[in-house]
Amino acid sequence: MSTIESPCILVCAIDMKTGYCFGCGRTREEIGAWLTMTPDDRRTVMAGLPARLDSIERRPRRETRRTRMAREKEGGI
Repeated sequence: MSTIESPCILVCAIDMKTGYCFGCGRTREEIGAWLTMTPDDRRTVMAGLPARLDSIERRPRRETRRTRMAREKEGGI
């Protein structure tokens, strides 16, 4: 059995504004149909993913280490 190439990075959450996954850039429909798509169809979707990911406004769900360190540096904590 051959391995199916996938853009999944195990960050599975859908941006409600664009409908794209924050991790890979696919839609719910594309994620669901991925295993039944032809290799050419998967490559076509994957070619458009970088542009999709650029269109997502990424907001951390919680304070990241980087932002905490910057905040502490500014506040002198």
